[in-house]
Amino acid sequence: MYVAQFNISIEKAPLDHPSMKDFVDSLARVNQSADDSEGFVWRLHDETGNATAMRVFDDQRIIFNLSVWKSIELLKRFVFDNQHMSVLKRRREWFETNAKRSYVLWWISEDHRPSIEEAKTRLFHLQEKGPTPFAFTFEQVMAPEDDVV
Repeated sequence: MYVAQFNISIEKAPLDHPSMKDFVDSLARVNQSADDSEGFVWRLHDETGNATAMRVFDDQRIIFNLSVWKSIELLKRFVFDNQHMSVLKRRREWFETNAKRSYVLWWISEDHRPSIEEAKTRLFHLQEKGPTPFAFTFEQVMAPEDDVV
């Protein structure tokens, strides 16, 4: 069984704005770090190697990341790794503070690759109902449901 993760960020300025340059310049490095990390399985991206051009919310300022990992422990190791953490520490420079949960985790079968709609459903569920086996967080990891996709 693998874990899927979906996270969103609301841009303070368009990605081509000078204030976003450091973030945009870090994307390839951070994505490569993820791809090379132990436990990494898959991430959604376009021909540019990231998903920043995919706008799937009514609010066009929202960008996202959707990926699959072999375990929560290995995903957590990447999230708190120096490459990723150096960017994560600066997120308030580039992104709005979101009053709602901005990331979600859920269990999937090893052969499943989640869709954007599935990821959005999981995030909205977490935002509305809190952590459950259907959608949870690092702080409240839930046991898998019987009908994992």
